[in-house]
Amino acid sequence: MNKALIYSLVFIISSTFPLAAQQTFSIEDVIQRAQSQSPAYKQAETRRENRYWQYRYYRTNYNPQVRLISNNAGALYNNSFSPVRQPDGSIEYLQINQFNPGINFALQQPIQWTGGMISLNSIYNYFNDIGENTSQWNGSIFNLQINQPIFSYNQLKWDKRIEPIRYEESKRDYAESMEEIARGAVDYFFNVLEAQVNLQIAQYNLANNDTIYKIEQGRYNIGTTSRDKLLQVELQLLRSRQDVAQAKLDLQTASLLLRAFIGLTDGEPFSLQLPDIVPTFAVPEEEALGHAKETRSAYIAFERRKIEAEAAVAEAKGTRYQVGVSGAFGLNNVGSTVGDLYQDPARQQVVNLTFNIPLIDWGRRNALMKSAYANKRLNDYLIAQDEVLFEQEILTQARQFEMLYLQIETTKKSDLVGLERYMVAQNRYLIGKIDITNLNIALTEKDTAKRSYLQALRSFWVAYYNLRKLTLYDFSERKYLYNPFSDDKG
Repeated sequence: MNKALIYSLVFIISSTFPLAAQQTFSIEDVIQRAQSQSPAYKQAETRRENRYWQYRYYRTNYNPQVRLISNNAGALYNNSFSPVRQPDGSIEYLQINQFNPGINFALQQPIQWTGGMISLNSIYNYFNDIGENTSQWNGSIFNLQINQPIFSYNQLKWDKRIEPIRYEESKRDYAESMEEIARGAVDYFFNVLEAQVNLQIAQYNLANNDTIYKIEQGRYNIGTTSRDKLLQVELQLLRSRQDVAQAKLDLQTASLLLRAFIGLTDGEPFSLQLPDIVPTFAVPEEEALGHAKETRSAYIAFERRKIEAEAAVAEAKGTRYQVGVSGAFGLNNVGSTVGDLYQDPARQQVVNLTFNIPLIDWGRRNALMKSAYANKRLNDYLIAQDEVLFEQEILTQARQFEMLYLQIETTKKSDLVGLERYMVAQNRYLIGKIDITNLNIALTEKDTAKRSYLQALRSFWVAYYNLRKLTLYDFSERKYLYNPFSDDKG
């Protein structure tokens, strides 16, 4: 068995079975690490948690609130000279030394259908004129209030339509983020694998060129070859040494980037397994599009964007007039002590109407409404375009796989043929049937075939995880990566 065949077998075995002293990672190992301990995973987890608490905060807007509210009439404590109007209309500055605290215990409930507020209150005010040594209590032991804006924008109503969709988007975004992390891990994985294979190729070529140089040197010594050919072989050997050095540096750089991406902190060396066993599955275009519409955040975002545009129009309408009505009914009283407030309290009734209606605004309201409607039309056009692009992206990705399978099959065969052709060319060179130029051509074609096969594998795995991200469906396992029908609402 000649040296070329030995080197070829060593190269094939080392590509498939990395050194035992190293950690060996498959593509699934790298993806699993990236999706459980990478910085990108931690960011995705934090975004998901943040959106969850934002949603919880939104939900509390519709719940009753119990509040303790200060109700001070002016300053809590006032010791100063203040203007006091006299009976004849003149102003006299008198020293005032007063303590005037107030407090309101309120149970408030927003009215989501109308945007108003209903509240049940207990109000207590205390006044103490320290200078005159007089004091008095005033309060409403029971007070029911309703505040209702009219013709205004109802934030609660529109949030009720928008926020659940936004929260559902965030859950789907998280699932998509996991697939995006997997997609990134595939890129870093193949960057290292290409550098690893390039180093193996460079070392293999260096060993062969060193052998060829020794053979050519022997031929030169016995006069069967020219110095020009010897120098050509020596130059090829020097280039091979340079290629090995560069390949080692590239492998170190790619390995560091992979470590940083997947959160691998230990300094143990590792190698990667060639993921040459690829899952086989069909990707019907309509099925891929259907899964994407069921699971993707972008698809339900179209509906959210439409509702937000409608809300913007409603808000523009609501700012044209500011009209509100409020009413209160309760029992109030005055007394020298708190207990006096509960002794035969008087009925309290308050009704108020407020409005701020522009009579002449030089087309301000009309311009505001026209702008809102124009923005809504623009938004509708953009959504329609985005829907088309959404479908095109899914269909384009689905159509690639038949070509990718063919590409893998072709390049894999080319890799084997290229290696065999080089071994034949090397044997012919050793017996003097071809020159060094033709041998170098066979070497280049062998290396190109190996890299083309690796690139075909890379294209497949990138497309596979792109498809998973775009549809949130695994066609290989025939399962959803996000269940849109889950009852989990956070």
